[in-house]
Amino acid sequence: MSKIATVFKEEITRLARKEISAQTGPLRKANAQYRRDIAELKRQAVALSKQVAFLERQETKRAKSQVSTMEIEGRRFSRRGLRTHRTKLDLSAAYYAELVGVTAQTIYNWEQGKSKPRAEQLASLLAVRDLGKREALKRLDLLEP
Repeated sequence: MSKIATVFKEEITRLARKEISAQTGPLRKANAQYRRDIAELKRQAVALSKQVAFLERQETKRAKSQVSTMEIEGRRFSRRGLRTHRTKLDLSAAYYAELVGVTAQTIYNWEQGKSKPRAEQLASLLAVRDLGKREALKRLDLLEP
């Protein structure tokens, strides 16, 4: 009698495994497809991030070159004016330097009168000079949306 019970139990186990694999097979295939889709979306996100970074760099270059050489020739550099504008925007030398595209030490040296900006740096300063506080913070991504 125990042999029939063992055979019966083994047959039930075999059929149960077969039924479980029939039920979980499509789920496994769907899971694999979802993983492939997620991986593809991640690749697309990385590619789009690179594209956005490239476009941001291009826009920064375009904004810097927007000030023409004619405007530079008629303008003079004033260290007091630089300091006044920076304090009006309520920015540190490091943040202001990031807007202009130079180092914080360069801003400090300009404000102290130890050095003067070159022509391309003066063009960057002129482009930043017309910014208000909101626009400056937006460019620095410090303003919360």
